[in-house]
Amino acid sequence: MDTMIRLQAAAERALEAMRVAGFDQAQVTASRTGLDELNVKDNEPTLLRSTETQKLALLGIRDGRMASTELSSFDAAEVGERIALLFDDAAAAPRDDANAVSVGQRLRLLQGPQQGDRDLLATTMGDFLAYREDNAPRFVLSEGEASHHLQRWHTLTSGGSDLMGSVGWYSFSGFGTARDGTASSSFNYAGGNTHDLRARAPQDSFGLGQMMRDTTRQIKTHPLSEKFTGDVVLMPNAVESLLGWLLGQLGDLQLIAGSSLYKEKVGQAIASPLFSLRGRFDMPGVAAVSADAFATPDVDIVDKGVLRTLTPTLYGSRKTGIAHVPVAGRGWDIAAGETPLAELVGGVQRGALVGRLSMGSPAANGNFSGVIKNSFAIGGGEVGDALSETMISGNMAQMLRDIVAVSRESLEGDGWRFPWIRISGLHFS
Repeated sequence: MDTMIRLQAAAERALEAMRVAGFDQAQVTASRTGLDELNVKDNEPTLLRSTETQKLALLGIRDGRMASTELSSFDAAEVGERIALLFDDAAAAPRDDANAVSVGQRLRLLQGPQQGDRDLLATTMGDFLAYREDNAPRFVLSEGEASHHLQRWHTLTSGGSDLMGSVGWYSFSGFGTARDGTASSSFNYAGGNTHDLRARAPQDSFGLGQMMRDTTRQIKTHPLSEKFTGDVVLMPNAVESLLGWLLGQLGDLQLIAGSSLYKEKVGQAIASPLFSLRGRFDMPGVAAVSADAFATPDVDIVDKGVLRTLTPTLYGSRKTGIAHVPVAGRGWDIAAGETPLAELVGGVQRGALVGRLSMGSPAANGNFSGVIKNSFAIGGGEVGDALSETMISGNMAQMLRDIVAVSRESLEGDGWRFPWIRISGLHFS
């Protein structure tokens, strides 16, 4: 029997069993995930394998009380036993009338390469290892992976939602450190997803080649000589930290708690006009469906600095009264700018090129202090020494407003596409 037919049948049986058990509302997802992977450890291929796993996810609501569970079996008897336990779990859960499942959603999605090519994985990784040996021999690829993923699922709800998809993609990643005798750099990472692994040489994809070269330069690091206020140029991987904070402000946790800085800011400028953010849910490795079973069309989040929407889930919307805007878990696209990267860096008189920002959760008002890692000093428009023990502090919301340049170049990663972003007014120590 075809996999998609089997998944549909498993989902239909589980949903009917939850109805019979007495749930007022239910959501079920039957899924099967296939993986072809080639792993590397310490510059040497170590494992080539194919695996397949299946999962049945169940969510039930009775009298406003919700519980969920997962199991790896589609067997009717095992599913029935788990549903009985789930019914008891729901009875013990706190009542919350905001709990609900989606109604009337429909999706049929076929995206990306549906068949992996193991020979292609081996060839691509071989090319990458050869590039490392010739161009960054002091970089040790502690862990590397070339893989093909295929995720197939069928989701049904008691509200009549029916969403199914088969999404395939390739991914490639590298993680490691550079060494010279007893000296070594800190760890660094790059990787991402693609529909076509042949489109570019691996070292030209996801910043992998540049990451290895940068890490080699980071074997020797130097601290700052003094405190100052200057600019940061966030590399795409570091942009993730800024974006993660912003998305948190727009989602359930902060909206329900009433602590979001942007709850009343839709239609107002919250960032520099150079900053635009869009949810683009057709990226490699991204499926246009939310965890609460809604189809997720592309959506403008920030347009030229103006906040266009908040992003509460169905639960968050029912809890706060804010309009529901479904989004996928990944698929974020920050628009490229007009400034060439060399010019963007060249405009910095004093500051740093930041590869990674390590920090705890910012304060409620966005204030933060964090260590910049895999980073370089910039002075007089020139990139200088790799930095050690360097901290920056500022305010996340102010950083969005203080964006002074966005690069023409962009980098794609694991469910995102970001440019380099230059921000003024950060405090270095």
